[in-house]
Amino acid sequence: MAQVSASSSIQLAAAPERVLAALADYETVRPRILSDHYTDYRVVSGGQGTGTVARWKLHATEKRVRDIEAKVSVSGSTITEEDANSTLVTTWSVVPNGTGSTVVTLTQWKGGSGIGGFFERIFAPLGLRKIQQQVLENLRREVD
Repeated sequence: MAQVSASSSIQLAAAPERVLAALADYETVRPRILSDHYTDYRVVSGGQGTGTVARWKLHATEKRVRDIEAKVSVSGSTITEEDANSTLVTTWSVVPNGTGSTVVTLTQWKGGSGIGGFFERIFAPLGLRKIQQQVLENLRREVD
């Protein structure tokens, strides 16, 4: 199985501290910035940063739906979401950029093998990047 990854970034006018606080707020901000690809979102425990556990369904395609149970940790300016149901890990990194900030999100997982894995490595990142960009644009509307 090969590692599959998708990454997107955005530059925001908001200060890094504000952006990081918004991203780490799984109770109020996260539900507002998720795209239509996310359903059944709920916080299982916590809600703010490290120790939070949240669940949702990610509809990567009409037929490909992942049931995510994200365990959250925050270290410095990086938020990590590790899925308890798979090898999927998403990181959100917030770095200063002039008077604003840059957010980079990276999702990685161990892909399938064989011909299915081949197509997954090619097409899954393309679709996931579109989803990531929608969430990042929604984040812009939330914090800028």
